[in-house]
Parts: sequence; structure tokens; C-alpha cells
Amino acid sequence: MAVPMVAVYVISAFSKEKHGGNRAGVVLDSRNLTAAEMAAAAKKLGYSETAFLLDSTAADFRIRYFTPAGEVPLCGHATIAAFWVLNSFRKLRKDAYVIETKAGTLHIRIEKDGTIFMEQNRPTFFETLKPNIFAGCLEDSFIDRALPIQIVSTGLKDIMLPVDSKENLNKLNPHFNNIARLCQDFDVVGIHAFALTEDAETTAICRNFAPQYGIDEEPATGTSSCALACYLFKHLRRQPQYIFEQGVTLGSASQLVVNIEHDSSAITRVCVGGQGYFVCKKTVGL
Repeated sequence: MAVPMVAVYVISAFSKEKHGGNRAGVVLDSRNLTAAEMAAAAKKLGYSETAFLLDSTAADFRIRYFTPAGEVPLCGHATIAAFWVLNSFRKLRKDAYVIETKAGTLHIRIEKDGTIFMEQNRPTFFETLKPNIFAGCLEDSFIDRALPIQIVSTGLKDIMLPVDSKENLNKLNPHFNNIARLCQDFDVVGIHAFALTEDAETTAICRNFAPQYGIDEEPATGTSSCALACYLFKHLRRQPQYIFEQGVTLGSASQLVVNIEHDSSAITRVCVGGQGYFVCKKTVGL
């Protein structure tokens, strides 16, 4: 009996000048795949996320996202990767689309230069945490006490963890088993550690740890970047755009751009955008 085969496009999303970025698998036609088969394919591929495109009655596309450990409601870089493939293959006929995900219905916009922007949910701000609970997870002495440690979500809940310098951010030595337990205790996907910069072109340098989902560290995290921009908008300074760099310690520098719209009282819209490039095409047996 023949083994079913799945064609997967591997794209590096949120790349910086066609280098670095975060690799994601993209399956353009997933209509005949079960959830178990999607999970199996994602596990075999081993990328932090793989996006599976499906038909939708409520939007232009429906997308399901799987890590090597299981399904997640949303993934920013895999969405950017999916639309980069569609745009490159000239399968898009307009510059704005709606996608259906398990995190909600979201809007996508394709800029003329090929940058893909993905709208996320308006932010929800949860509890703040004390620095001492991170002892055993990473160097809690590096935490910047001038800013709060807070759980924030624009689709997925993450801990925003301020670090006092770029140098100390790069020195963090995460203990992934302890981080996984902490994230389970607080019902979050991961820890998004960041250090502010004085560089006019980059707002912050970031590192993201999500070991309970099989991702010890990844070089670009779109959902967490939106949450961080909203956090900075609330606690530090209001501005229309935030630019983040991530993946430096992994040798895969990435650039993520977050645009924020607001009225006098609250954020009304948040979008994360970036570029991508083709890595390879793979065929996975199920």
C-alpha cells in the first residue's frame, strides 16, 4: 500500500534582507488531511510551526497550525510564510484577505514591496508577575525592575519579560524544563524576553522560549511581537510602529515590524509584518 505523501514548501519568514528569519512549513492544499496526519507531518518536518491551508466558508482561507508537539491556535511567522508562498506563485488577486484561525478571524494585507502584514486581536493584559519566580528558569538578576513583567495576548498568551541590557539578554541561559513548568502554571505559551535599544531603527532585541510546545527558542515570533508592541505602547511610549530584532543568538537574525492604530483610550488595531524567502520544497510521507 502506497504511503500518502504531502508536498511542503519551506519558507523563512520575518527575514532580514533575505537572510535569517524563522523557517516554517506550508502545505497549500490540506483538504484531504486529517488532524492526526497534519500533526504527524509537522512532527516529521521539525519546524517550530507548519501551516496547513484549507477552504473556508467564513473567510478567504482557513489555516491550522501545528508544532512538533501539537496544534496551536495561531502562528505569526507561519502565516507570513503561507502568504509569501501564495504571493510568489501569483495565486493572490487582491491586496487584502481574511483568514479563519482557531484564534479568530484575522485580516492579511500584502504591500507592494512584498511585505506581508497580519492583523492580530486587540490586546488583553493579564496579571503581572514577580521577578523571583523566574529563579531556576533563567538569570533573574538580569530582569529590568523598572518595567513590569506581564502576561499579554493578541491571540496567544505570553509572558513579557524585560531584561536590563542587550548584553544580558544574550547571556541568558534558559533552563527549559523549568520554563515549561512555569508556563504551564500560568497557562501561557512561552516567555518573550526583550531588551530595549537606543537604536532609532530597532525598538528592542528579543528572545522567545516556548519549550512546552517543543520550541526551546525560535528566531522570530509574530504573535509575541504584537503582544510586546502593545505592552510597550501601554507602559512606555505610544508610537505607530515598533521594530524588533530576534534570533541573533541562534545565528538567524530576524526583523519584525508591528504597526499599531489607536484612539484616545485604547489600541484599535495591531498588525505584524515581515518579508520572507524560499528555502526548499520537501515531500513528507505520512
